[in-house]
Amino acid sequence: MKKLFKRLMKRLYVKAMLWYRNSFYKNVKSSEDNEKICTAICRKLINHPDSKFLIAPLSYKRYIKNSKLGLFVVMDERRVAITNHVYHYDVVLQQTDWIRLTQLFDSKTEKIRQEYETEIKSQIIHSLSTILEKIN
Repeated sequence: MKKLFKRLMKRLYVKAMLWYRNSFYKNVKSSEDNEKICTAICRKLINHPDSKFLIAPLSYKRYIKNSKLGLFVVMDERRVAITNHVYHYDVVLQQTDWIRLTQLFDSKTEKIRQEYETEIKSQIIHSLSTILEKIN
């Protein structure tokens, strides 16, 4: 009987902790409509074929430029600035949304880098010895 009571108390404790944890995270994860729209815009621009990407190495800012749509996005430490010829929006994202966007951006730029690298390596025609002969 004592073991049954201990087990029941442990189960109740675990259920209470899970309920508390889930209810706490739901309050943290609730984001505003502007944040959701901003993350959707950034995701679509990252996946758009006409978008150009740039990363500033010292400030860690990420830039997305889409000339066809006339949009320019600056991503810097949870702050996303969307600029057009008509409007400018500054939105501060939550940490989880920021991490997802930066991972998507970084994976896209890494994919582009790998494509450039394979293109450069595929254009190698001469060996090092023929280059040395040309120099001499």
